[in-house]
Amino acid sequence: MTLTWMDGLLFLAFVLTVLGVSLYAGKKGRSSEDYFLAGRRLTWPLIGFSLIAANISTEHFVGMAGQAFGETGLAIASYEWMSAVTLVVVAWFLLPRFLSAGIYTMPEFLEYRYDTTTRSIMASYMMVAYVVVLLATVVYSGAVALNAVFGISGMFETRFGMESEQAHFWALVASIWIIGIIAGAYTTYGGLSSVVWADLLQCSALLLGAGIVLYYGLQTLGEGSVLGGWQKFTSMHTDKLHVVRPWNDPNMPWIAVFVGGL
Repeated sequence: MTLTWMDGLLFLAFVLTVLGVSLYAGKKGRSSEDYFLAGRRLTWPLIGFSLIAANISTEHFVGMAGQAFGETGLAIASYEWMSAVTLVVVAWFLLPRFLSAGIYTMPEFLEYRYDTTTRSIMASYMMVAYVVVLLATVVYSGAVALNAVFGISGMFETRFGMESEQAHFWALVASIWIIGIIAGAYTTYGGLSSVVWADLLQCSALLLGAGIVLYYGLQTLGEGSVLGGWQKFTSMHTDKLHVVRPWNDPNMPWIAVFVGGL
């Protein structure tokens, strides 16, 4: 499949829309409360979309989808099911106590409970873990997707006369920089308000895109029939449709997911 100029135009329009809305939302206030807490003006739909968007990324569309296609199957979604349970527990029992005490972050809670040294240790650990483990994975998988969709490595081969492996490497580097610069621009400028509004747009696009891919994928598998595609899929891959695996499963034992998820 070859992308047309219309595909590139739509992608650019979406990126500019996200940037524009995010930067506009972030310019409403300049105080530290506006920057870090969005001036306490966020409504529950925005907060909900932001929570969902924080758990949907290329890590899921590329990484988790690949694991689901492999031996793990739908059991890889167990992490998300357990996250839903955990969020309900936090919302009902812990969050009201945090808010009444004026606590907004876990390091802040540790300072409230212990001391500033404990807070600093926790904050440093979370920052390193987030950057090295989560953020690196998300940005890299996003670069892989960007390169695959737009054929950036092919452009590098043609324009700069690079070998295939070299072009692929520099295409990933360029894609990572593109993603980092765009996301960093509105995040640094507008703070939490910009992030939340960007999450709203991006989450809507991701959910809509996932639904479209699912529909046309099943339609193609069923040779024109979505229902036929679903029946064919479920009959061909019954071993991959178990969300809960045995306790001694080598890849995703249910007890590890249950305890680790909580």
